[in-house]
Amino acid sequence: QVQVVESGGGLVQAGGSLRLSCVASGSRFSISAMGWYRQTPGKQRELVALITNGGHTSYADSVKGRFSISRDNAKNTVYLQMNSLKPDDTAVYYCYVAITNTWGQGTQVTVSS
Repeated sequence: QVQVVESGGGLVQAGGSLRLSCVASGSRFSISAMGWYRQTPGKQRELVALITNGGHTSYADSVKGRFSISRDNAKNTVYLQMNSLKPDDTAVYYCYVAITNTWGQGTQVTVSS
């Protein structure tokens, strides 16, 4: 059973930065696309960033130029570097392992104005 654990969330002022990490167990990490999603109360979970097993990346328009997704297959870890944070970025951020359709428990990011 794949386990996915996120970390790195917290409270930050607008304009600040955070780096989220996601560690996924299992031997198939390196061949799986990985994604970061976020959700706020009353809204659907939305895709923030995606990275394929080949390293290709894509981003939601709202975070382009501010967020960067990367992966370290040797550590079974995917990162989300978030810069120039805005209050609208406040959400619970979830890591997703595509090949096993597995979600992490989420990590709260709160951006104060």
